[in-house]
Amino acid sequence: MADYIAFDNERALNYVAQLNEFFAPNAQLTCNEFGDGNLNLVFRIADESGNSIILKQALPYARCVGESWPLTLDRARIEAAVLEKHGAVCEPYTAKVLHKNTELALTILEDLGHMAILRGELNQATTFPNLGSQLANYLATTSFHYSDFYLTPAEKKALVIEFTNPELCAITEDLFFDDPYGTSLRNNYPATLESEVKKLQQNTELHIKVAKLKQLFLSSPQSLLHGDVHSGSIFVDAQSTKVIDPEFAFFGPIGFDLGSFIGNFLLNYCAQNARISEIPKRRQMQTYLLTTIQQVINEFAATWLSLAKAHTRDLSLQAPGYAEYFVNQIIKDALGFAGTELVRRTIGLAHVSDIDGIEDDAARLQVQQQTLVLGEQLVLHAETAHDKESAFNLIISLVQ
Repeated sequence: MADYIAFDNERALNYVAQLNEFFAPNAQLTCNEFGDGNLNLVFRIADESGNSIILKQALPYARCVGESWPLTLDRARIEAAVLEKHGAVCEPYTAKVLHKNTELALTILEDLGHMAILRGELNQATTFPNLGSQLANYLATTSFHYSDFYLTPAEKKALVIEFTNPELCAITEDLFFDDPYGTSLRNNYPATLESEVKKLQQNTELHIKVAKLKQLFLSSPQSLLHGDVHSGSIFVDAQSTKVIDPEFAFFGPIGFDLGSFIGNFLLNYCAQNARISEIPKRRQMQTYLLTTIQQVINEFAATWLSLAKAHTRDLSLQAPGYAEYFVNQIIKDALGFAGTELVRRTIGLAHVSDIDGIEDDAARLQVQQQTLVLGEQLVLHAETAHDKESAFNLIISLVQ
């Protein structure tokens, strides 16, 4: 991209001012770069009346590592396009794109600063009664409308090409399915966890299960996925949920997004053992987390089946009972992917503040031991879950 240049506050401010789309012509604008993620620059631009927008620009490398880890700028195009595609079928729960520039790898988005990032709120034991239902709606609605059940084969094949995302998928493939199960310089865990890690890395049965999950990830373009549904990619308040940051989007197995969500809620479940000392409060928070997982699984299945009954276009896929079989397989896949999320967030490159924010070393180690075992057991036993009830029962049996 010959015209690409990384922005600073001044460049971002000038770019928005020249667009003359979002603020009054004589507005006094301020700009602040506040991105704390791994990959991008994020600017908030506001006027004196409190109106504001977000400008997000991709960097040609991983921000958390530096220029030694180059990345494609095309991820900005993919992210903006997925937000538009998902927003077209699930507008209430998808962050809104206001402007995009492929050459500069930037997107201007609605400012969700009045909401909060879900991960930080869960770490503070804040609960959201609408989250489960709204996230289930997002996951089911977006995955159905970009699946074979709804799209014609020609439509879907064209979209698979448009949203091919090899570089960011390669990151997922490495961090989820390769690095934690062998020797990798990117792995990151305390020496006191070494014995548990070695046991996991020597578990042949586990390696076979992980290989099956990786093969599913590589070769099952079931729908246009978000690709990174963790609690840091969700904005929340008391009434609403908004999903952001789908730069890892691709056509893949539907259970991957659902499993990423489940894995992140289970990470927080385990972390609360060290975060909340009062047993009644801890049980209340952990009950909320498990109840939300159950709600998402149940409402995801119900919404998907309702959409399939009303809107399936493919004649073969209308066969009685097939949609039920398909959804049960999604849930089974999701449990396996949830397990890989737990493992990779414990011993891989990218950790979560749920655990890393625990100040006491001994307490943090106990949580890491729990998440590692929980992840391993989910991967090993996911195939025993034949429907939503047995899936949730498996989760309950493993967290007791």
